[in-house]
Amino acid sequence: MSKLFLVPTPIGNLEDITLRAIRILKEVDIILAEDTRKTSILLKHYSIEKPLWAHHKFNEHKTLPSLVEKIKSGESIALVSDAGTPGISDPGFLIARACIEAGVEVECLPGATAFIPALVNSGLPNDRFSFEGFLPQKKGRQKRLSELAEEQKTMVFYESPYRLLKTLGQFADVFGENRRASVSRELTKIHEENIRGTLKELIEYYTKSTLKGEIVIIVEGLSSFERSEKNE
Repeated sequence: MSKLFLVPTPIGNLEDITLRAIRILKEVDIILAEDTRKTSILLKHYSIEKPLWAHHKFNEHKTLPSLVEKIKSGESIALVSDAGTPGISDPGFLIARACIEAGVEVECLPGATAFIPALVNSGLPNDRFSFEGFLPQKKGRQKRLSELAEEQKTMVFYESPYRLLKTLGQFADVFGENRRASVSRELTKIHEENIRGTLKELIEYYTKSTLKGEIVIIVEGLSSFERSEKNE
């Protein structure tokens, strides 16, 4: 048990956690959480009582050496994010790398992540896809979008409800307003919503709708027809 466990947690519905994840969280010495308040709700639901330490992007660089030493001395640590799999647009990469470089064993459990149900739900090709996560908010955003204009694979983006309309508008400018896409929000929760259509249709829909919750945007890649039109 002297290792780092990366433990996926539910993205909404508290039942979406594996039996193994529950067992590991009960057995480790320390649980690292992106937000201890949110993780406390999950731990209380499953009657898990373990020391809970904050581990997020603002303190992870400072605490890495001591955490690695704790594991090397024989303790076991589990890392969870607010929701989903640690390291996927959440803290996790740095501590995993530090442990590997120090010869400490790292084990990632399978489990919830938001973009998989959103991708499968979209009705767009999912045999090959490009995970983009959150685009840069300012510097580098237009450059990245320009690079993706020629992307042939289905693209996966994370976005906040406050920037959704602006982002959809930028997508329409870069990819064309007739490009097919899907917006998923509140995944696994009571008010889960998956809206599919062209970027133009999605912009029209969300102009009239109140937005809440975490959002995943799936955008169709450049088709062979679009490529031929561009080359003409």
